[in-house]
Amino acid sequence: MSQSPSIHPTAIVEPGAELGSGVRIGPFCHIGPLAVIGDNVELMSHVVVMGDTTIGENCRVFPHAILGAEPQNTAYKGERTKLVIGRNATIREGVTMHTGTGSSRGITTVGDNCMFLAYSHVAHDCVLGDNVTFANNVMIGGHAVIGDRVIIGGGAGVHQFCRVGHHSFIGGLAAVTKDVIPYALVMGNRAFLAGPNLVGLKRSGMDRSEINILRRAYKTLFAYELGSMRENAARLLEEHKDLDSVRDIAEFILAPGNHKYMTPLSDFRARMADGE
Repeated sequence: MSQSPSIHPTAIVEPGAELGSGVRIGPFCHIGPLAVIGDNVELMSHVVVMGDTTIGENCRVFPHAILGAEPQNTAYKGERTKLVIGRNATIREGVTMHTGTGSSRGITTVGDNCMFLAYSHVAHDCVLGDNVTFANNVMIGGHAVIGDRVIIGGGAGVHQFCRVGHHSFIGGLAAVTKDVIPYALVMGNRAFLAGPNLVGLKRSGMDRSEINILRRAYKTLFAYELGSMRENAARLLEEHKDLDSVRDIAEFILAPGNHKYMTPLSDFRARMADGE
């Protein structure tokens, strides 16, 4: 049975907005005319939903979040672009998420079951997978791609156009300026690759034998005496083509495009010594 939306008298819901069953809109919220709010969404107070924004069912949005504002990009010229947020998101105080740009994807997408702690930011044209967690003050630049089950620690930043592979963990205050392979642990400013994300892998239920294979694959990937990263990734793909986790890493490295990747601490120190 559908339940009529509950709208506080001080809230503004502009004509054209679509509200699902059981939606609750608290004091001083402002919902724009292009918004689509899914069933059982709760907007607590002072929430602003702008632009062509869709919020999936069962999301909870805390005070002073702003969703669907125009992108912070000089290429944006006012064209209609989108923000789509999946189901079951928790969006805490002061979080900001922007729509896409017409010169790029035109849409910013957030998967299901994500959590965004206070004052974190999702920029234009980003793609976020399912079960992603941003701690307080996390900021990601435009066009970033964040895989499933990624956790990003407080105050960390991800540079525009970077990819973060799924099941990775980014430590607090890390500055990520290059792609992060799946299952990785990253820390530091500037950030470096600290090894496989062993805690996250164990929590995900991955078998110990597979974790050990991943650890060996990680070492092989950066064994430059055997070849370049791409050559080593191709070797891993051939040797472990039936193991999803290793294949994920290899295919991430071999993806088309001119990508640069986060590297281990030893490589990081060498670059710093060379003045890079």
